[in-house]
Amino acid sequence: MRYERSSSLFINAQNSIPGGVNSPVRAFKSVGGHPIFMRSAKGAYLIDADGNTYVDYINSWGPQILGHAHAPVIEAIKKTAEKGTSFGTPTELETQIAELVCSMVPYVDQIRMVNSGTEACMSAIRLARGYTGKEKIIKFAGCYHGHSDSFLIQAGSGAVTFGTPSSPGVTQGTAKDTLLARYNDLASTSSMLEANEGEVAAIIVEPVAGNMGCIPPQPGFLKGLRTLATKHNVLLVFDEVMTGFRLSEGGASTLYGITPDLVCFGKVIGGGLPVGAFAGPREIMSHLAPSGPVYQAGTLSGNPLAMSAGLAMLSELHEKPKIYDQLAVLGRVLAQDISTALNERSVVHQINQVGSMLSVHLCEGPVKDFDSAKAGDNERFKALFHHMLSQGIYLPPSAYESWFLCACLDDSTHNRTVEAFRSFR
Repeated sequence: MRYERSSSLFINAQNSIPGGVNSPVRAFKSVGGHPIFMRSAKGAYLIDADGNTYVDYINSWGPQILGHAHAPVIEAIKKTAEKGTSFGTPTELETQIAELVCSMVPYVDQIRMVNSGTEACMSAIRLARGYTGKEKIIKFAGCYHGHSDSFLIQAGSGAVTFGTPSSPGVTQGTAKDTLLARYNDLASTSSMLEANEGEVAAIIVEPVAGNMGCIPPQPGFLKGLRTLATKHNVLLVFDEVMTGFRLSEGGASTLYGITPDLVCFGKVIGGGLPVGAFAGPREIMSHLAPSGPVYQAGTLSGNPLAMSAGLAMLSELHEKPKIYDQLAVLGRVLAQDISTALNERSVVHQINQVGSMLSVHLCEGPVKDFDSAKAGDNERFKALFHHMLSQGIYLPPSAYESWFLCACLDDSTHNRTVEAFRSFR
């Protein structure tokens, strides 16, 4: 494939955009080379600025469950745009999608729309702190909840050690209120709660991790977190920015039968447009302004374009729940056939898959937390990524990102993907 146009666009972009991209993962730093600039997308395919076509396994990092440029979503956006893009006032669309979400997620009474997953997680933690009157939070190494200061913390030296900032600009004062536990390790969470009794407001977790590759919860992990949170009077917050309305109609919480106290959603509820939300029972959500004292606001929150696109997307998922079963089968068969292809080439690997999320880890042994994810052969992954790109398969440009499948994948895309893996050396 030729990438002259993309290369030229990237060179130009670096003059006016830091690093030439508006989100670091797009920069290909993890895999080398120049990022590919996309021109358009339709169904399961991306088309780049040079006219190359790729089977897409990013799907805008999750929200394009029904494929790119899905006709009902595009039509909803067009009709709404003709009436105006944003008013800074309430609209009926906001109530319609709120009612739909509340009907789809059993434990949700109220939902507050925001503009991104980062904002959703940040606001949920503020609400948890305001509701409980406590300041510390527990998060898990390798789980990403956006770039708010409280979440940009790396692990300390022990189970009860304070985290330290992992980005300049994050203060030590913020870092000391964030405690780091190991994903899929209940003992580390329990130790932190006991060592900080009465000080922890919330435990926030990706119920299925997607930012160290796809890593499912071990049996009993989520249930154990629910038990610990209840025992220590701590709110359990599920970050379902990736998994919400993707793994099931009610998200990972419904899939695993666990009820969190608060849940965060991402771009799925905007049909791929910039949007996020956090939600929960009325008792907790009523503490938000203007009903309560915990302040949160956003001029573009619940903007008509995102609400109309999200309403179209969620309505179709609600009306066709079998989509989730079909996607799970797609994911399972794809994982099996990729593994067979890699075994034929004697490529050491592990594949994690939950529903329409999966990832290929080039390592021995199970991948169940950040440490085991880091054991993968990143140099080998770089070679794999560029090989797949040359074969017209677009994977996440990082070994630490989940793949996302869409309902437009078919036998043709499946066979093309498996054959590309089969030719990897």
